[in-house]
Amino acid sequence: MFASAIARYHDALTVGDTAAASAELLDRLLRSEGLFFGDRPLCGVLRPRLLTTGEYRHIARACALVGSAFESVRRAAMHDAALRAQFGLTAWEEQLIHADPGFAVASPTSRLDAFFASGDDGLKFTEYNAETPAGAAYNDALSRVMMAMPVMHEFSRTHAVLPIPAAPSVVHALLDAYHHFRGVRDRPVICILDWNDVPTRSEFVLFQREFTSLGIDAFIGDPRDADYRDGRLYVGGRAVDLIYKRVLIDELVTREGLESPVVRAVRDRAVCMVNPFRCKLLHKKASLAVVSDERQAHLLTDAQRVAVAAHVPWTRLVEERSTSYGEDDVDLISFIASRKDSLVLKPNDEYGGKGIVLGWTVDDATWQSSIRTALGEPFIVQERVVIPSEPWPSFENGSLHIGDRMLDTAPFLVDGVVMTGCLTRIATDPLLNVTAGGGSNVPTFLVEER
Repeated sequence: MFASAIARYHDALTVGDTAAASAELLDRLLRSEGLFFGDRPLCGVLRPRLLTTGEYRHIARACALVGSAFESVRRAAMHDAALRAQFGLTAWEEQLIHADPGFAVASPTSRLDAFFASGDDGLKFTEYNAETPAGAAYNDALSRVMMAMPVMHEFSRTHAVLPIPAAPSVVHALLDAYHHFRGVRDRPVICILDWNDVPTRSEFVLFQREFTSLGIDAFIGDPRDADYRDGRLYVGGRAVDLIYKRVLIDELVTREGLESPVVRAVRDRAVCMVNPFRCKLLHKKASLAVVSDERQAHLLTDAQRVAVAAHVPWTRLVEERSTSYGEDDVDLISFIASRKDSLVLKPNDEYGGKGIVLGWTVDDATWQSSIRTALGEPFIVQERVVIPSEPWPSFENGSLHIGDRMLDTAPFLVDGVVMTGCLTRIATDPLLNVTAGGGSNVPTFLVEER
């Protein structure tokens, strides 16, 4: 059914001038809605990602079990310094994660990044964005754009399609955290906080509209414009009750310091912040190594262990030690050195593909040098996973083109366990981020034959 749905959609684009009209509308609405990453349009293809309801349920169940496993390990690590050390926190991060945010959940809003190939074990979570998950409002705006395209009218004759909104759940998660923080249900003044010049600013505008539509006062602010006085945080002269934190904690502390107005106000519980500082523990890429390491198996339930084994690829913090690989005990560094074509090296705390070394794309000398670098600073090593591809239609130079692009599957989560929509990124580059070759964000829809 899945393959036939894609083929039917592509056939719909060949009816009359449907492809040209859809491309024109896509371009016009991307511009009018500001759907750009910096100066690059977010989407350059004419089809959404299509998932069956069965596939969506499968991903959601895996998210619930793996997400709960992450939380089990995080709770244990908060009381165990030796276990915390496996996450590779810096000294100042170790200090900040103990600040009480006023609510129990470490990451009210998060995103698991995965690849979803065929088969029961084809879903592999390769990263956990537990700090500043982007894309929910982009997903919803792109969903509205694609639902308006002429091709969708033609496709809907044979298939029912259902967008999966993600932004409302982000809003609910923020408000629920604030209600726990305050103890009462009232409407906070929200500051969407990040630097003024980041390329994702266009999504902040979409979230501001989302809040405003609900009667919630929200504005976009820069940490450099913050002031903490008389027990209140002000940004740009406006008092703030709730920070929707999109600024990265690393950048906030590196640029503004631990004594900055925002950091001091959050630590004093003068303002609620989502996600809080303690999200940093799980946001480290080492969290995938910790949750899947044999040393932590006793912290998980049987169901969690089975889910982690099925859906988290073999991952370890790069260090001199012995560890398990399947049924074998191996010397980790020797194992990494001998398995270049099946392993990936990733820095513990970077984003957007920075610093990642795909072993099968480099020569032996580069791989050995990368291992030495990884031993000198926190890195993880992760087993290569299958990267799926699908045919995607685009309209270029006045004609329809259909070509294969790789795609990822990045479900949004509320409270770390409940799937609420899905980001999909496609590219011709296996790093699969929006700046990659042929890169686009596409909305994710559910599809069924009529």
